[in-house]
Amino acid sequence: MNQARIEAVAAPLPYSNLDTDQIMPKQFLRIIDKAGLDRGLLYDLRFDETGAPRPDFVLNQPAWRDVAILVAGPNFGCGSSREHAVWGLQQFGIRAIIASSYGEIFYFNALNNGLLLITLEPAEVDALLRQVGDPASNRIAIDVADCTVHGADGWRAAFTLPERHRRMFAEGQDMVGATLARLADVEAFEAEHWARHPWMKNVAARMRSRLDGAASAPPVRDAAS
Repeated sequence: MNQARIEAVAAPLPYSNLDTDQIMPKQFLRIIDKAGLDRGLLYDLRFDETGAPRPDFVLNQPAWRDVAILVAGPNFGCGSSREHAVWGLQQFGIRAIIASSYGEIFYFNALNNGLLLITLEPAEVDALLRQVGDPASNRIAIDVADCTVHGADGWRAAFTLPERHRRMFAEGQDMVGATLARLADVEAFEAEHWARHPWMKNVAARMRSRLDGAASAPPVRDAAS
């Protein structure tokens, strides 16, 4: 998916310290793959104790049904390290989050998985929260090429991204794609490394071959027998 420009409905989540346990509760981690994590996203905020949707929660309201951007409070994604929080957000359709700060592990988990995180000044986030809290102005645009966020009535804010991640989003890559794009560099480094340290190449395979050979060799009889 092209992430160079995202223009979509944004929803306000003005909660401070919204941690990964709240983003993706523990009962949704009992899986061996990533399937179905969208059901658990922000579960206790979206649903009551009977499992019924909370009508006052923003993501349950019609004006934000097509949300793809979250504008959040500070320290978003703090708490335990679980990539499931990132995967659940993406499965729900979230392509970008805007906040004044993030949990450090969550920040890099998100960027490396292709979820765009934008850091703005607290006053800018507050202004954007007010905008997207109004159904009439809840559609905003993010331009990765020039690192800007555009809101209603000409509102604009600039952000920065690590160059590696800016390039990844501009080119529509995740971490795997970014690595494969530099495969020639990886192979050149590997060849140079083995040329300098030939004794280290395939150590495990050579040891396994020796052990297999020793195990299959006939027993040695001493001369007396």
